[in-house]
Order: sequence, then C-alpha cells, then structure tokens
Amino acid sequence: MKIIIAPDSYKDCMNALNVAKCMEEGVRRVLINPEIIKIPIADGGEGTVEAIVAGAGGHIVKTKVTGPLRNEIESFFGILTDGKTAVIEMAAASGLMLVPPHRRNPLNTTTFGTGELILAALDAGCTNIIIGVGGSSTTDCGMGTAQALGVVFYDSEGKPLSYGGRYMNDVKYYDVSALDPRLKNTQITVACDVANPLYGKTGAAYVYSAQKGASDRQIKHLDD
Repeated sequence: MKIIIAPDSYKDCMNALNVAKCMEEGVRRVLINPEIIKIPIADGGEGTVEAIVAGAGGHIVKTKVTGPLRNEIESFFGILTDGKTAVIEMAAASGLMLVPPHRRNPLNTTTFGTGELILAALDAGCTNIIIGVGGSSTTDCGMGTAQALGVVFYDSEGKPLSYGGRYMNDVKYYDVSALDPRLKNTQITVACDVANPLYGKTGAAYVYSAQKGASDRQIKHLDD
C-alpha cells in the first residue's frame, strides 16, 4: 500500500515535517511495510521554509537574529537551487512559538528579527525573497522589520521610537535615508493564505491579536 502524508504544521506545537513523521509512525504501527511518501506542506507559517526547500530544492542557512522579545535567538532561512531566491518564514524570527504563553502580548513583541533575516538573505546575494507571514506573535504593522532594514521612526518630540506594537500610535514621522539600498533591486513576495484587510473588524488586530495574547482593550489600541 502506498500512503502519501502531506500535513501542515500544528500551530504553536509542531512543524509540518515532524507532524508527518508522527503520522508515519502511526501508520507503521498498523500496516506491514507500507510505502510512505512524506510531503510536508505549509501556508506561510511554521514549516514554510522546510516545505519549499524540500519541494523545490535548496538548502537551509542558520543565523542568529533578534527574537520577538528582543532576545537573541537561533533562526534560519532557505536558499533555493538558483542561489538567488531566499525563502523566509516570519515564524522563525517573530513567531508565536518563540514566546512563552505568560509573556504573549503583541504590544511588546517585534518583527525586528524578520528584517534581520531579510538582511541575511541580501548578504547571501539573494535578489528574490519569498516571505511567509503566518504564525507570528506580532501586530506591529511590520514596523520592526522596517527598523531592522534601516528605517527610523520618530515621536512628536523627535525621539526615535523603540520596538513593539505599542509604538505604532506614537509615530509622527519617519526617515528612510538609511534604508538598505539593496532593497531597490530586490523582489519581495509575501506568502499567506488569508485576505484580511490591515485594520477594522476583520483586520489584523481584531482577527489575530487575541491568539497572540492581546486583551480586548489592547486589540482596540493596536487597531487604532
């Protein structure tokens, strides 16, 4: 018997490849010598890099970045066989699994590490970047990613703002003069499986921030 196992990741629990391995173990407990083909799939969240590299060919590059709580973490991205296409998953740098349940609060978490993955891909010579944006612990509108890439945000007193969703309401102006110039010649594609607008009752904060630890009051603050 031939069995194809093609799961997505289990949110906040296990990536797609490990899910497939667990399913394979279960099948082998009840069938004798089955032919099993494991094809992990992904929706832009955890496991996206592994799934695309496994399907299209390439290799994984490990690197250290700033985690969602601004601590240094081990992360990774993929480079496909053309040597110019990088695959990044936000979950690997700014993901929900990287934040303990008692510390989940999108007012505090940042996407800065995702920007650092983009920089690492640029340093590796990539000019085409695919970014899966699922599984994040953040609702900072990409502000942290922009900061990592050189953008500086200022408050009404002209002071540079720090990192986290809470600072979005304090932005009065920003400076892009230090933005990494390599981005001008880089194609960036976002991979996701939803069509929510940025804000409003069906937007990022109202639909997704609760699972990231936000209270009703914090959700309104983030949406504003």
